[in-house]
Amino acid sequence: MATASPSSPPPPAPNAPPRPPWDPQSAEGQPPWLRPTIRIRLTVLYGGMFLIAGVLLLWIIYLLAAQAIRQGSELPFKIINGSIQPIDCAALPSSGQSTQQEFTAAINSCMQHQRDLALNTMLKRSLLALIGLAVVAFAFGYVMAGRVLAPLGRITRTARSVVGSDLKRRIELDGPDDELKELADTFDEMLDRLERSFDAQRRFVANASHELRTPLAINRTLLEVQLSDPEASADLQQLGKTLLATNERSEQLVEGLLLLARSDNEIIDRKPVDLAEAASQALEQTRGEAQAKGVELRAALEPAVVQGNGVLLERIALNLVQNAVRYNVPEGGWVEVGTEVRNGHALIVVANTGPVVPAYEIDNLFEPFRRLRTERTRSDKGVGLGLSIARSVARAHGGVITAEPRDGGGLVMRVAIPV
Repeated sequence: MATASPSSPPPPAPNAPPRPPWDPQSAEGQPPWLRPTIRIRLTVLYGGMFLIAGVLLLWIIYLLAAQAIRQGSELPFKIINGSIQPIDCAALPSSGQSTQQEFTAAINSCMQHQRDLALNTMLKRSLLALIGLAVVAFAFGYVMAGRVLAPLGRITRTARSVVGSDLKRRIELDGPDDELKELADTFDEMLDRLERSFDAQRRFVANASHELRTPLAINRTLLEVQLSDPEASADLQQLGKTLLATNERSEQLVEGLLLLARSDNEIIDRKPVDLAEAASQALEQTRGEAQAKGVELRAALEPAVVQGNGVLLERIALNLVQNAVRYNVPEGGWVEVGTEVRNGHALIVVANTGPVVPAYEIDNLFEPFRRLRTERTRSDKGVGLGLSIARSVARAHGGVITAEPRDGGGLVMRVAIPV
């Protein structure tokens, strides 16, 4: 039976959790105090900066002190032809005009004056040197802090650039195995998991699209065939029409849910789209319903080109116009649609007459299956996803949609998308 050698590491426990790749006790067996963590790097960096600044300051003070000592030790007089002549001290008498005690006191006074002058000069120059050294230290510290924190900026930029439909970007941070690299690796792993999750969601939406549409289409075909039978009784015809209307409502609900799920992601494949053209198409598709309800359609369309998905942007305009037509006054109502470019944004503005909408109810209008003062939608008002889809599509294009009550009743809906 083989035995482990004394130098070989002990085998891991059978149920021990795997160590992360940044574990300081992994593969190379580096002790944690030798691992180049950001704490150690910052300690070495700022400790070294403090040491260098202290050495420079000590050297400067040494030079200034040497100069001050040299200046303070200079005699305030000189001897010429055996007599003492004052140099820097006006109060110093000549040797032949004073007693020894007076002359000694005068020399001490002048020497003290010289030392005070030298110390004052040294203090002023030391302060100037300290200020200069502080400026250099702050500038150097700012540059070094920027270099140390540069990986955080890279992580932040990558996080901002990642969107729901484009999770391919990674940080892939190089450098020492410190806390910042650990953070970047953890973020990359999170993006991997999110990408797999979004891929699974997209596959589910595609499969659900097929699985839900197919039986509804079959039911619609069977009902239409049954309704086309001339021998069908009146009761059977009425039942078939009711079932066909219910099936059509189910198809609209499925289409709305699938579009809502797809439009929650940011649009990657963008093409130039004129919102005026999308609004014009929406007006044409809604004109018959508006005439049936006695609602006048008005248009003030100016070119407003954005980069986006034409089908989804047309759906925004169609949903807003349909919503404005269906929620209108019984007689004499109107819907006004306008497009323009303002402050770097392309706007779609849809205003209509209609019931008075309290301001506190505005946010509820954008919730799925919600409508003013009711939880569920009625069959003649659509499926209750129009404004939810419009908000999701606007967000996917980097824009916003807002609503505000109109004086006299109705709403003013605004969609703003960056050009």
